[in-house]
Parts: sequence; structure tokens; C-alpha cells
Amino acid sequence: MQKKQPLVILTGPTAVGKTHLSVELAQRIGGEIISADSMQVYKRMNIGSAKVTPEEMRGVPHYLIDELEPWEEFHVVKFQEMARQYILEIRSHDHIPILVGGTGFYIQAVLYGIDFTEHGSDPSYRESLEALAAEQNPQVLHDMLRAVDPDSADAIHANNVKRVIRALEFYHATGEQISKHNAEERQKESPYNFVYLVLNDDRAALYDRIDRRVDEMMEAGLLNEVKELQEAGCTRDMGSMQGLGYKEMLDYLSGKYSLEEAVRILKRDTRHFAKRQLTWFRRERDVTWLNKKDFDYNEERLLKAVLEILYEKEILL
Repeated sequence: MQKKQPLVILTGPTAVGKTHLSVELAQRIGGEIISADSMQVYKRMNIGSAKVTPEEMRGVPHYLIDELEPWEEFHVVKFQEMARQYILEIRSHDHIPILVGGTGFYIQAVLYGIDFTEHGSDPSYRESLEALAAEQNPQVLHDMLRAVDPDSADAIHANNVKRVIRALEFYHATGEQISKHNAEERQKESPYNFVYLVLNDDRAALYDRIDRRVDEMMEAGLLNEVKELQEAGCTRDMGSMQGLGYKEMLDYLSGKYSLEEAVRILKRDTRHFAKRQLTWFRRERDVTWLNKKDFDYNEERLLKAVLEILYEKEILL
């Protein structure tokens, strides 16, 4: 039987410290990093996406960073396809691929090879849903989804109109809940010999880090970054502009909120996002939790524990 290829996954809520740990780990094990982040793939979007800097990379190759313009489409199927190619490329270097980021749905898609084949897509139905969201508001679609697939409604934010529509389309085409379909897909055996690590911290400490990070983003020029994107033709309805930090600054620039209120909303919504991320990871199987407090916030002890897990799972021999 062919031996499964190794894959290390390092995830966790936003602002928990994944970037630093992932680079340290990659340097220790001969790893190369694939970003599992829905925003860092875009060029020009550095501050709001908390993009890893060349200095932070410390010579470790990173993939799916700065690959697309903000007006190009990026979704789970594209991510799955590109990540698979990069895994093969990294293995061709005899290195270990490390999937790093907080987008749980993207990680799941690669880890279990989830099938996203279209099931009799109906363009007219999709257009009617898009029109309904535009004429009324996204909450109307989310309420429709909750009526037929409560689990999907819990997992997908009302403002993520594309994913809400996809879930409604799937139900319309098949009569089956997409949450049930995805749960069945997740029961597949992974094609990888993997370790799925979730870095976490106490809620109070995490929320404090989030608030500080937002303040640092503002000081680093987040508002100017969004102004430049707007000048380049980026609009509120683009997928890239739905990211935290971008939509709030656009709302300020359009006069919807004061800057102080936009920053307050950004902090609040980022905390809510972190909470949703943790809920997602708790539902996943085969996960190893790494609570920073258990290691007294000592990075060397944390890294040593990770290396022991990798030896135990025969990722490292």
C-alpha cells in the first residue's frame, strides 16, 4: 500500500500567534508554508489581512500569499485546487507542507478532499436569490437557509451572501442539506498522514490581543490602504472587500459611521469571528489543541511539544 504523504496543519483563532509558531516550526522540520487564509492571497491587502511580512517569513517559502488582485475571484474550490498543487510542489523538494491559517472550511476541503462538484446548478434560481438580497437584505436569504438547513445557517454568517446562496442552491437542486452533505464528505479518510494542530489562548487574553492588533493596524495605515484599494476600483460588493477591516473602513469612507465607531465595530466583529472559528474547530475530528497557557506562554516548550506530536504521528522520522 502506498504510504500517505505528510501534512501539518496549524490553525486557530485570529491573532492567536499562528504566524510566528509556523515559521519556527518550518525552520525546525524543513517545512514550507501554504496560507489557508481567504484574504492574504490578495495583493495590496497587507495591513487588514495581517499578512506575514518578508521579515517574518525568515526565508521560509510561503504559498498563496499575494497571488491574486483584489478584484479576482477566490473561493474554496480555487483554494483546494491551488493548495493541492503546492503540496505536490513542496513534496517534490522533499520538504513538509504546513497549512497555516484560520479559514477552517478551506482546511477541511484540502484535508478530506471534499467534493464540490456542482449539482445541477440553476442560474435563474441563483439570480433570483441575488436580486432578493440586493432588493431587501442578506438576512432574508439567511432566514430562508435557517428554515431548510439550520446547521448551515449556524455555520455561515448572514453577510456571507455567496456561501448562503450556495447552500440554498444545493438544497434547491438536490433536496439535501449541504451541511449533511459536507458532514458525510468529512467522514472520508484523509489522503494525508496529517497532524491537525489548533493553537488557542484564554478568551480574555485573545480578545485583548485582538483589540491591540486592531489599534496597531490603524496606526500602520489601514485606512490609507483601504482608500488606495477604493481608488484602484475596489467596491464593497467584491469578495475581497468583505474581509474584516476592509468593510468597516469602507463604511466609514461612505459616511455610514464615524471612524471611532468603525474601529469599535471592527474590534467587536473580530472578537465574534474568533469565537466562530473556535466553534468550528471544536466540531472537527482528529484535532490536537495547543493551549498557550498550558506551556506558560513559553514558545520553546510549545515548539518542543509540537515536535513530539510530529514524531509520534511519524510525520518526522
